[in-house]
Amino acid sequence: MIRAMLFPVYKGKGSYRACTNEMVIIPVHIGQYMKVQPVCVPCLMKRVVFQSKLPNNGREFEALEAALKTYGENISKSMNSARIATIVHRSAYDALGVTDPYLELKIRADEVMSQYMGVSEKYVADSEDKIRAAIRISIVGNIMDFGSGIAIDDPNEFAEVFETLLAQEPGLDDTEAIKEILSRDGTVVYLFDNCGESQLDKILIREIRKLGRRVIGVVRGEAILNDVTYEDAVRVGLDRELDELLTTGVFAIGVDMDRISDELREKMENASIIIAKGMANYESLSEASLKVPVAYLMRAKCIPVAESLGVGFGANIVKLG
Repeated sequence: MIRAMLFPVYKGKGSYRACTNEMVIIPVHIGQYMKVQPVCVPCLMKRVVFQSKLPNNGREFEALEAALKTYGENISKSMNSARIATIVHRSAYDALGVTDPYLELKIRADEVMSQYMGVSEKYVADSEDKIRAAIRISIVGNIMDFGSGIAIDDPNEFAEVFETLLAQEPGLDDTEAIKEILSRDGTVVYLFDNCGESQLDKILIREIRKLGRRVIGVVRGEAILNDVTYEDAVRVGLDRELDELLTTGVFAIGVDMDRISDELREKMENASIIIAKGMANYESLSEASLKVPVAYLMRAKCIPVAESLGVGFGANIVKLG
């Protein structure tokens, strides 16, 4: 079924800008939330163009050509959006000839976000509801999503949006239900998303561990976009905040449940709750048959994701699935 929905128009660079009184009508496919939709095509290609420029090695055209060819050969209404993005980026990276085009941006993002640890820790310490405050802080970091045109493209832009995002009330808020699960015995599996963002995730992890919960962190198996890898995690001391650090083991947007190790699958299936940061984890897990509650913490930075959640574009999300 197709219906039209109204979404707000944002002025400026990305979804964090102030909403105007203008609205745009966009047709969306209900019931196929995390399948590829027409609006996904230009979004993904914009990301490919952005990352192809980062190495400055003269292979931008080759990377875009490979991505377009792969997209054309694999696009299907039945394809999961995260899965097709994975194979498109794989072909683009291969043509670009660079393992981690975002490395410099990731390091800068971690450095910039480290400057906000003090004020963020104080925000949580001063709150009467520390888990709620730490969740809000962790979501603010999800704006570190470079090259898509739906967030920020440079870590230094974070200064412009920090206070605005922190003051934004969630469009969906299942915090109380999440807190109830965290109050029980059990292990928490924490699926990381972007570099920079993971700095603020440390604060939430510390609050969870204060409850006596064991926390297992999961990062990407290989460098993809500006997401956290094992090397990134160790560089910023993320491993020291956790009881255990694992990787997805593969090059993938989010978590590809068909390709993860038996060890990771067992950890996820036996967790009391999975905390999944960011849209990539939300999209990739949308078709997973997990019997464990999943807390999705993110910003709805694209129209298909926002529509699937019944919220406005640019909303902060705390959803228990």
